[in-house]
Amino acid sequence: MATVKTNTNLELRPHNFGAGPAALPASVLKVAQEEMLDWHGSGMSVMEMSHRGKEFGQIAEESEADLRQLLNIPANYKVLFLQGGATSQFAMVPLNLLRGKNSADYVNTGFWSERAILEAKKYCQVNVVASGESGKYRDIPEQSSWQRANDAAFLHYTANETIHGVEFHQTPTVSADTLLVSDMSSNILSQTIDVSNFALIYAGAQKNIGPSGLTIVIVRDDLLGQVVPFAPSLFDYKTLAANGSMANTPPTYGWYIAGLVLKWLKQQGGVEAIAALNERKAKLLYSTIDQSDFYDNAVAVGCRSRMNIPFTLRDTALEKQFLQEATAAGLLGLAGHRAVGGMRASLYNAVTFEAVTALTKFMSDFETAHKK
Repeated sequence: MATVKTNTNLELRPHNFGAGPAALPASVLKVAQEEMLDWHGSGMSVMEMSHRGKEFGQIAEESEADLRQLLNIPANYKVLFLQGGATSQFAMVPLNLLRGKNSADYVNTGFWSERAILEAKKYCQVNVVASGESGKYRDIPEQSSWQRANDAAFLHYTANETIHGVEFHQTPTVSADTLLVSDMSSNILSQTIDVSNFALIYAGAQKNIGPSGLTIVIVRDDLLGQVVPFAPSLFDYKTLAANGSMANTPPTYGWYIAGLVLKWLKQQGGVEAIAALNERKAKLLYSTIDQSDFYDNAVAVGCRSRMNIPFTLRDTALEKQFLQEATAAGLLGLAGHRAVGGMRASLYNAVTFEAVTALTKFMSDFETAHKK
């Protein structure tokens, strides 16, 4: 059997720009490596310990406390650490928040909005209040143009579209009685938010929180207990909250890694500090694209994503070579989503400024070598 060579110096690993599962902080991976066989003298790996035991109870308690601190989550919100990915929430949100109504408002800004809408249609009438489809999802319709329904149970939007690269830079303004729901899978913890503006926030972990298999839900506690009668028990937020996210065996190792990431983020100065760094990273890459006639980003400037930056080469025949040479240079995960092609650089919290600097230098050198 061939021996797999590994780079034991985590700081010298290639730069990972993958969209998800995505880069994790090198220091977090190092701690996980050191604790793999024995967590804090327990004699067990986290993967082996009971989720009911005191050891994992400490991990769970600290993780929730750190997340609450980082996002300043009010006391009247429950925080759930769940399985199933954000796509499970496409069903769980309407099942829990319809509360006797039969319609909900959705904003369609791209691939993941479309998926949320398709799933919600199984349970209620969906009113698409606005859509960027006609413009190939390169812009977000102005809120003044949204056509809200009078009897909608809630308003759902995707805060950042990983594939099309559009992002809401402000929280939509809604009335006090509107239940605002957001899929923040790809930009949670990347900028400050006021959780109290939302009825519910959900986020798959595999971009800014931890590995795949874990999903975070932050839900206002007065909304619990109004699930539709036919919903599975494990789709009932009240049941999940009442059992501390342990109505069944939770994704314990993913939860543990998420806890390490949250502690790392606190060490970086919290969400405000990482938001400033994210702005610097995005500005550097966008300026490299905009100052060139070799690369292009078609997203409207006012809603460009800081997390996922798609771009193309004006000469598409060079794209395969670009990706091959980028990989050889230690710049990984730059292929665009199969639905849109081209390239995409994901600049999540764990992606360093040095990584973006290396990417932009490679882009400039590639342009010099291949520009006609």
